[in-house]
Amino acid sequence: MRDLSWKTLKSEYLFKDMWFTVRKDTCERPDGQIVSPYYVYEFPNWVTALALTEDGQVILERQYRHGLGESHLEIPGGCVDDTDASNEEAIARELLEETGYAFTKFEYLGKTSANPSTNNNMMHMYLATGGKKVREQELDDNEDIEIHLVSIDELKRLLDNNEIIQAMHVTALYYGLKKLGAL
Repeated sequence: MRDLSWKTLKSEYLFKDMWFTVRKDTCERPDGQIVSPYYVYEFPNWVTALALTEDGQVILERQYRHGLGESHLEIPGGCVDDTDASNEEAIARELLEETGYAFTKFEYLGKTSANPSTNNNMMHMYLATGGKKVREQELDDNEDIEIHLVSIDELKRLLDNNEIIQAMHVTALYYGLKKLGAL
């Protein structure tokens, strides 16, 4: 197989913030053609989980998403922080903060990319089981999250009816349901 990698000749940061950075690159393709500008969006890595309570209920979140101006059902997750020792620690923290549940087991389901042509990060997916409510939510200032517990069958109905629209969450749910033998 040919090496299709581009060589970065120059990078310039146009915008830098805590969770979003925009970089403008000048690149050279293997055939010598220069590609400029090429914009890259830098984000921290993300984590998400199909999270099940001790009695097998799926934990869903409903929250407003300003980009679409709509509220939707999703699964818990968020950014990997610099203070997280691992991706598994990050998802455990996010689950506890957003849902108030702690989990006895985490199984890694893999990783996916929202858009590898422009985004530099990955979403790491988990199956979290044995969830027990241990405290109230501790939400960030910009979060307002409703918790909904549903059965696996109800989750599959929601997916079949396109009622969960966050593409990376749908991907994680697919891998989680596959791991559970529930497809």
